[in-house]
Amino acid sequence: MKGQEIKLTLKKYNLQSWSKQKFINPIPVEKASGIYFWDYDGNRYTDMSSQLVNLNLGFGNKEIEDAIKAQIDKFCFIGPSYGAESRAKLAEKIIELMPDNMGKVFFTNAGAEANENAVKIARMYTGKFKILSRYRSYHGSSFGAGNLTGEPRRFALEPGIPGFIKFFDPYIYREPIEFKSEEEASKYYLAKLDEQIQYEGADSIAAIVLETVTGSNGVLIPPRGYMTGVRALCDKYNILMILDEVMTGWCRTGKMFGFEHFDVKPDIVTFAKGVTCGYIPLGGVVVAKKIARYFDDNLLSCGLTYSGHPLACAAGVACVEYYEKHNIADNVTKTGKVLGEILEELKDKHQCVGDVRYIGLLSAVELVKDKTTKEPIVPYGKDPDGIMGKILGKLRERRFMTYTHENMILIAPPLIITEEQLREELVKLDEVLTIVDKEFI
Repeated sequence: MKGQEIKLTLKKYNLQSWSKQKFINPIPVEKASGIYFWDYDGNRYTDMSSQLVNLNLGFGNKEIEDAIKAQIDKFCFIGPSYGAESRAKLAEKIIELMPDNMGKVFFTNAGAEANENAVKIARMYTGKFKILSRYRSYHGSSFGAGNLTGEPRRFALEPGIPGFIKFFDPYIYREPIEFKSEEEASKYYLAKLDEQIQYEGADSIAAIVLETVTGSNGVLIPPRGYMTGVRALCDKYNILMILDEVMTGWCRTGKMFGFEHFDVKPDIVTFAKGVTCGYIPLGGVVVAKKIARYFDDNLLSCGLTYSGHPLACAAGVACVEYYEKHNIADNVTKTGKVLGEILEELKDKHQCVGDVRYIGLLSAVELVKDKTTKEPIVPYGKDPDGIMGKILGKLRERRFMTYTHENMILIAPPLIITEEQLREELVKLDEVLTIVDKEFI
């Protein structure tokens, strides 16, 4: 098929996610390598969001591809109750990377399923039914994960599942209170959470679910003391702490897992995305030893046909080995420092940039109409004039490919990006922000 034929066929037969279908305009991709991909007309695009913040090691990684091919030569599939070497190896590797309190892994197909099964496990283990999660969160769009989600993408699932409770996470930039320090902000937010736990009844709350760093909803990094404070509240009230590492896991933040920045040991960790970098879908739930022991004598009422798919696990083993062998976390720390410095420069330079937030190679640029009032460039949950779409179009014209959410531009390139490549691409962002200053505020 030619490029135009692919596009027209997709528009005719395929439903594209999160889109009004008459407006979709898919780029037909002919080939891809590293951080780049090409259309059928030979135009080169730079992937500045790692697709959906999952293609951590870029396109065409031979080590991952060879691992998949080797597994194909053995067998492509065997059910979850059978022994597959790749499944065993990946489970062992993941537990070795986890804190010493963690015990076993349940494999899923993706992040939404990981979060759904984490909730099921928490409810079975505790005997309690309420689950707390945050308004500014995205945990997936299936029914259970969508009820965990706090932002507007949950609306299509409402009325929701009883027992899913929301609370506000720290968003210091938009908080009308002027905090003297991050610690003071953490104290405030933790006090409100403590109060909510009491009013919900701690004896009915099974778990608190958090994205370690809020991802698509603005890269909101926990202030100092917040995560340890949540851990303390969980211990105080006998509530499980579930950390969603679907986006922040696998070196994205400069450490293998995001929670390593915050000195906490979760009870349950969910993962997906970078574990296979999208080469084959895979996710999982890691549980503490105490939870794993519980299911020695109690039925684990979780099951998926493709749990621990041998091809996916082979890709996972290759990815984990690549992260370690090639010191990917070190590259993220190095290039992430450059990313942060440039984003701060753009913040100082452009009137439309209210705030920038970054950790490793996960970052967001928050666009505003006025730096003093912090009024967002589009109303929350709405964009009647299609401003963010127009801004995204300006980036796309420059082959700078990423996505936006609300009034944020997300920047999360593959973790293999070099400093030279990063600087080259951020010049394009600078150009577009100059246009936004002149035309959109």
